[in-house]
Amino acid sequence: MFQTFRNAWKIPELRNRLLFTLAILVVYRLGCAIPVPFVTGSALTQMFSNGNMLTYLDMMSGGALSRCTIFALGVTPYINASIIVQLLCVAIPSLEAMAKEPDGQQKIQQITRYVGGGIALVMSIGYYFVVRSMGALKYTSGAAGIFCALVIILSFTAGAQLITWCGEQIDDKGIGNGLSLLIFASVVSHWSSLYSTVTGMLTRAAAGEPQFYFYLPLLVVLALAVIVFIVIMTNAERRITIQYAKRVVGRKQMGGQNTYLPLKLNMSGVMPIIFASALVSIPGTIGSFLNLDPAEHPIWSAFFNTFNYTSFAYIVIYLLLILLFNFFYVTIQYNPVEIANNLRRNNGSIPGFRPGKPTSDFITRTLNKITMVGALFLAAVAVLPIILGNLTGMSIQLGGTSMLIVVGVALDTTRSLDSFMMMRNHKGFLG
Repeated sequence: MFQTFRNAWKIPELRNRLLFTLAILVVYRLGCAIPVPFVTGSALTQMFSNGNMLTYLDMMSGGALSRCTIFALGVTPYINASIIVQLLCVAIPSLEAMAKEPDGQQKIQQITRYVGGGIALVMSIGYYFVVRSMGALKYTSGAAGIFCALVIILSFTAGAQLITWCGEQIDDKGIGNGLSLLIFASVVSHWSSLYSTVTGMLTRAAAGEPQFYFYLPLLVVLALAVIVFIVIMTNAERRITIQYAKRVVGRKQMGGQNTYLPLKLNMSGVMPIIFASALVSIPGTIGSFLNLDPAEHPIWSAFFNTFNYTSFAYIVIYLLLILLFNFFYVTIQYNPVEIANNLRRNNGSIPGFRPGKPTSDFITRTLNKITMVGALFLAAVAVLPIILGNLTGMSIQLGGTSMLIVVGVALDTTRSLDSFMMMRNHKGFLG
């Protein structure tokens, strides 16, 4: 990976793209440090130290949510909008037809922006009431209170839309994977709390809990093992042999070679975990926004507490959503019938299977097996740290998710740079 970045830096075009991407990331991190007006951030510390679902949203924003900055909402509104629009494309035929048009993806992306803006507005209003209920506002009544509310809500909404624009600029003028790189920067910056976690474990060990002397090196070994496991599983693929028949075109004989159809084990990357986390966090986030008294609203309080990320129900729902979104993403990306038809049109076939339906059935069965293994891999990385954290009492529930995001985005960025360098090195052959 480091060799790839070193080689990319030697190419002027790629160096400019890397510098542009770095500049956008710097702007993003600066926005995560600029607080919105009229808010006292120190009053929110207790709310984000209780281990509720806002902890996940705070990680996705790089700590901007707990500090109440202009980028407090992070990429969560756009991610939720992407989930909604993609599900609607499957459910509504007109949207599905629009997505297949030549400029359909641009229209879908525009719709996603509008939906993301609406979600950002709703989340901004909800977060304003949370900040208000925590006593973190300077003005809460009269004309000053109304003006304060408008400034805070509009700042959060505009910040979320600006983040979306920054991600699109990285896609257009940078090295790609714009939103993924912003999430990467947020997660890495959130790892700055690792020092306080280690010192906290050592303090507890010195205070009479010697098991933490064993837990600390164990966590280091597990972290290294998880990184190796993620890299191996992310790069793993199933290669289906494709054989092309010989044919004569004019005086030339074409075809006759063998190639393969690569099916990656983790085709959807980290997106199923991000989508599942965003979706399962909605009830807990609403509960945090409402801040209900358990004595007055016992039923609703019990319902929202069910979605606390330490509960058994949360683990089960989280796991099922990861499986669902992984299959959903693979279904969108791969159409076995279309692949089989393309092979038949190009005189290609899979040895041992007739062209047409037998080929598509074989590809479907293979995809289902690979998708299930990939989904179980994602679920294991995301869920096992939650279980381990519940058993040991350590706050590592989000460790697997954040590690998968960081490693996955790093590998995707490396592949993007390799693609850019390959296009440059073969520019004379391509045109």
